[in-house]
This record gives sequence, C-alpha cells and structure tokens, in this order.
Amino acid sequence: MGAMIKNTVKTIRIDVDKCNGCRSCEVICSAYHATPRYSSSNPARSRIRVIREPIRDIYIPVYAGEYVKARCSGKEKYTIDGKEYDECVFCKASCPSRSDFKEPDSGLPLSCDMCESDPPLDEPMCVQWCLNDALIYEVREEEVEEQASPDKLETGLESLANEYGLGRIVDVIARMAHKN
Repeated sequence: MGAMIKNTVKTIRIDVDKCNGCRSCEVICSAYHATPRYSSSNPARSRIRVIREPIRDIYIPVYAGEYVKARCSGKEKYTIDGKEYDECVFCKASCPSRSDFKEPDSGLPLSCDMCESDPPLDEPMCVQWCLNDALIYEVREEEVEEQASPDKLETGLESLANEYGLGRIVDVIARMAHKN
C-alpha cells in the first residue's frame, strides 16, 4: 500500500432550487475560455450547460467532467416533475456517446478547469456571475493513496500504442536501433 497524501479537491456544488435558467454561467464561461480571452461568446464552447425545461420552471446546471474513452453503459431514466430524462443529460463526462462538452469546431473534449489562471481567481467565473447563488465553489482536502504518475515518455508511448498498435511501435523502434 502506498503512502497517504493530502489532495486538494475543487468542485462546484449546484443548488438546483436556486437556478432560474438565466444561462449567465454559460455565457461567461465561453467568453472566459475564448482565444483571446473575452473576445467571443459561444455557449457551445462553455464548460457548463443548463438543462432547461422553462414551461415547468426546471433548470439544472451541469459542468463538464473529464473525457472518457468508453461509451456510457448506464441508460437509467429519471422523472422530474412528470418529464422523463435520459441519464446522459445529467452526466458530466465528455464521451463518444454524445456531442455535449466538445469543442464545436474541432470536436476535442472540453473539461471544466475551475478557471485556473495566472494570477489565480478566487473562484470560477460561472460562480462569480451566478445571480442567484445556485453555483457554490468548494475546496476541500482529502487523503488519498499516492499514485505514481506516468512520465511524459510513458504517456506519449501509450498514446501512440492506442493509435498504431504496440506491434508497429516495436517494429519502428527495432528499425531505428539498427540504423544506429
């Protein structure tokens, strides 16, 4: 068993009872992450989305989680105020099963980075701009087992192996070794 270390966890707690569906969180997020910063606003590039059912006054913010390679296996249904929703609607992951949380031009996955910047912000922009305090920024410490993180070479080789296959990489390395 590895050593236990303290890990800082940053998250946004969502109080759905306070959300009024204004979508200011989507607008500021897309503007903050535009290149150059604040040069455009396109909610399709936002790392937070508001699931909206305005007739029933239902608004549920969901922010982007990490990219996952596998398609979702959970297909549960949720009923809220008489309307049935697919589990994917509330999922934070960017995955092959859906188009949410993907950059519209390139298709690259989007992930909430809590507006990490230099100098650092006190809290993410969506939290700052939420008019009804439906988004609450939380930072907590938790103890986790220390994991050995792969170095850049290992990460790069894994990426190449996923794309070209391990056998082809071994062949190329063997050819390169013969040249030297």
